[in-house]
Amino acid sequence: MHYGICHLSLIPIRLQAEDYEPMISQLLYGDHFKILEKRKYWSKIRDAFDKCEGWIRNDQFTTVSKEDYYKIRENKTYVSDLLSYISNEQHQLLPIIIGSSLASTKLLKHHYEGSFTTEKGPKDLFVKTAMYYLHAPYLFGGKTPFGIDASGLSQMVYKIHGYSLLRKASEQATQGEALSFIEESTPGDLAFFDTKEGEINHVGLIMKDNYIIHSFGSVRIDRLDHTGIFNTTLGKYTHKLRVIKKIV
Repeated sequence: MHYGICHLSLIPIRLQAEDYEPMISQLLYGDHFKILEKRKYWSKIRDAFDKCEGWIRNDQFTTVSKEDYYKIRENKTYVSDLLSYISNEQHQLLPIIIGSSLASTKLLKHHYEGSFTTEKGPKDLFVKTAMYYLHAPYLFGGKTPFGIDASGLSQMVYKIHGYSLLRKASEQATQGEALSFIEESTPGDLAFFDTKEGEINHVGLIMKDNYIIHSFGSVRIDRLDHTGIFNTTLGKYTHKLRVIKKIV
């Protein structure tokens, strides 16, 4: 088994080993992974954080030893500034994004001076962190303020505060404790929504006073009730509520 880390600001994880294949997720700076298969230009990887599997280019990551991989895995230090920079030995600057991991900066011989989190944060800060992504455009597979999908938003908010969520909304819905009513929820809990066929395909973070922040077209705030999400712009319900989960 071989291992690697992302040394760039972010890189796409693709469904198959071609540049034109759909992006299914992203690796941010410092994210580490196992290499499941290596070809001439591409490698199939499994993200250590959420077990997402897909293909990345070989020229966009740095290989590391098994020992370094597990050292990085134990260090949960994440960038908490919306946008900041690391510098290398040549004093060149590389922009890094909120939620990037700082566990491998010493290994990469990089230097960082911005804000970061190192411990599990209080749940009452989750919505405040989600607001950093407000108005970010919807991007399938995205995990940054420059483009993010619904499950990416919930995952990144929880990640920044030291909690692990899986990548897809349907996977995240298997985590935590189900609540019977919206009234039992507190800000930062997750609401999940399904299709007519019963497939969970959307998630958002519950706010106070029956509001929800979620990624739909862009990261936006809408009303939430027992039926689902009422889109205040369209004047109609856009998502049908399936279940509310308390993770923390």
